[in-house]
Amino acid sequence: MQLRWADEAAAAQCARQLAQALGEHPDAVIEMHGPLGAGKTTFVRHLLRALGVAGRIKSPSYAVMEPYALPSGGTASHFDFYRFNDPREWEDAGFRDVFAAPGLKVCEWPEKAAGVLPRADLQLFLDIADDDSRSVRARGKAALVRALA
Repeated sequence: MQLRWADEAAAAQCARQLAQALGEHPDAVIEMHGPLGAGKTTFVRHLLRALGVAGRIKSPSYAVMEPYALPSGGTASHFDFYRFNDPREWEDAGFRDVFAAPGLKVCEWPEKAAGVLPRADLQLFLDIADDDSRSVRARGKAALVRALA
């Protein structure tokens, strides 16, 4: 599916729709692909807000993972693998246990952990258009892709 986000409000609306499709106890792996500045972290922040996360939502650029408790009692983990130089760093960091447990896992720069991440339930590919809008290609589980429309 191909989408266009004219502005951040459109991305936020899409995040709210995805949150509704994920439900009260989300258990999925979402990959966010795109160049620096494409809006990956912004979309994840809107998604976490839509899932009920209160307080500060930090970028995991330096920590690699930021965990969040969901109001439903579930968990969400936001990953940024940008600084990974070797996919084995994923294993060394102990992320196998995080991914084996239930909960939402949203991964930026998943290609830096290629071969060790589980299969994604949803992949979003963001590109910056000349007019500063975002072109978004979505693929994955049909119910999640449909929710974005």
